[in-house]
Formats: sequence, structure tokens, C-alpha cells
Amino acid sequence: MPARLPAWLRLLRPHQWLKNGFVFVGLLFGHAWNDPLKLGQALAAFAAFCLLASAVYVMNDLIDREQDRRHPRKKDRPLAAGSVSVGAAVALAGACLVAGSAVAWLLAGSAPWIFFSYVVLNVGYSFGLKHVVILDVFIIAAGFMLRILAGTLGLGIAPSQWLLLCGLMLTLFLGFAKRRAELNALLADSAGHRRVLEHYTAPMLDQFIAIAAAATVISYALYTVSAETVALHGTRGLIATVPFVLYGMLRYLWRLHARGGGGDPAQELLTDSHLLAATGGWLLLVFALLGGAIMPRP
Repeated sequence: MPARLPAWLRLLRPHQWLKNGFVFVGLLFGHAWNDPLKLGQALAAFAAFCLLASAVYVMNDLIDREQDRRHPRKKDRPLAAGSVSVGAAVALAGACLVAGSAVAWLLAGSAPWIFFSYVVLNVGYSFGLKHVVILDVFIIAAGFMLRILAGTLGLGIAPSQWLLLCGLMLTLFLGFAKRRAELNALLADSAGHRRVLEHYTAPMLDQFIAIAAAATVISYALYTVSAETVALHGTRGLIATVPFVLYGMLRYLWRLHARGGGGDPAQELLTDSHLLAATGGWLLLVFALLGGAIMPRP
């Protein structure tokens, strides 16, 4: 996060809003990007998640500010560094929560319960569930899955079971990679900062990451060639997007093990040209294929 941003804005972690792009998956694979109503609802869902996620980030920083002061990087966060007062942080979190809830209820589709579930899930995570080994990462993944559901069920778009499975595996991969990066960064003091890390070992996390990575690539590849997918999109060409997914995941693993990265997926994507290229190439090819620009519909 650039230090030149105002402290209150850094507290909201705007670079993390990139994660809320998961709400647009439904528009993309549901061929609904030309529907003004659904597009408006998806944009509202994105905005609601940005506001609610920022409220959660502020709450987490309030709870963890003493621990963050002992962390090599988190000690510079606004609350840990003292550049934002506790009272101001509470007011900011409350404003984001109220505004996000209003947008979710009034503008973001027909499933406001998804946003309510997201808040409840994160409150539970912050107040204890983050200390439960393995479940902590599943809760992180559940937050991403709720974003996907808000952009599918919430907009009246039936989600593909294959894409839901792929989304779950991908977010588990990112979650376990985050824990591996924390273990790398904190070394002997890891358990002292995040209690759940005392239950993880590097070999164990490497196995979890390998399983989730393989399952992500396999489930996505099977989605691209399934009869249901071919019938829906009118093309067999989606299999050509698999190399982008595979390259991106292998690049992410390289950054995790060789560059000390992997702790912040949004930051990794924004700062690594290879990850940006893989993501951009995947998006462009998917748009071209689904729009019939490369392989016309039968």
C-alpha cells in the first residue's frame, strides 16, 4: 500500500477491493454483460463488498493492533503505527458498514442475505475462528464464494457447479499460500503473532497447496470441456484458456517460494507483470471466445 495515501484510506485497504472482482464472474460466464440491469446490480454488489470488506479490515486492525506492532510489515499499518485513532477507526468502520449494507439491500440484486452472511462470517473469523486450524482457511475461501454467489444467484444467474468447485479450490490455494507466506516471514515468532500458525508446518502447508492447486487446474479444465459448457457458450475453445490459469498458478508458487511473496494475492497481482499478463490474457481470450470473435457459435 503506497505510504503517500492518507492514513484513513490506507486503513480501508483499497488495493484489496480487487478481490471483489469475483462478483463479475456471473456476468462473464452467464453472458449477461450486455444486460444493463444485471450490470448495474453487479457494480452495486462490487461497491457493497468494497465497503463491507473495508469495515471488516478496520475491525481486524482494531483487534490485532497490539500484535501488528510486533510484525515486521504490519507494524506500519495506521492503527498499529498510531496514525489513526481508535475512535476515528470505529467511526470509519461504522460508516462503511452502514453504507455497504444500504447498497447491498437496495441496489445489489435479490439476495441481500449473502452480504449479511459475509459480515457474520468475518465477525466469527475475527473473534476466534481464525485460530482454528484448516477451518481458518476455509472461512477465507467462503468469503470469496459468497462474492461469486452475489454475482450469480443474486443477479438471477444460475452458477455453474464446475465454476463453484473451481472457485473453491482456487481460494483454498490462495488461503493456504497466505499461511505459508506468513510462516516464512515470521519464522520462529510465527505462533506468537498468529496463534493458528503453531498448528501448521511448512511440509503440511506445501501438501495442502499442492492439492488445492492441482484441483483448481483440473476442475477448471473439466469445466471448459464439459458438454454443459460447450452447449451454453457455443464453443469448444475455452480449453485454450487453461495454460493461462496454469502459468499464473505456477508463477504464484514461484513468488511464494523464491521471492517471499504469496501473503497478499491482490498485492501480488498488482506488482507482478507475469501475473498481470496471465490474468489479462485469460480475460481477453475468454471474452473473445464467449463473444464469438474467435470461434463463431454453431
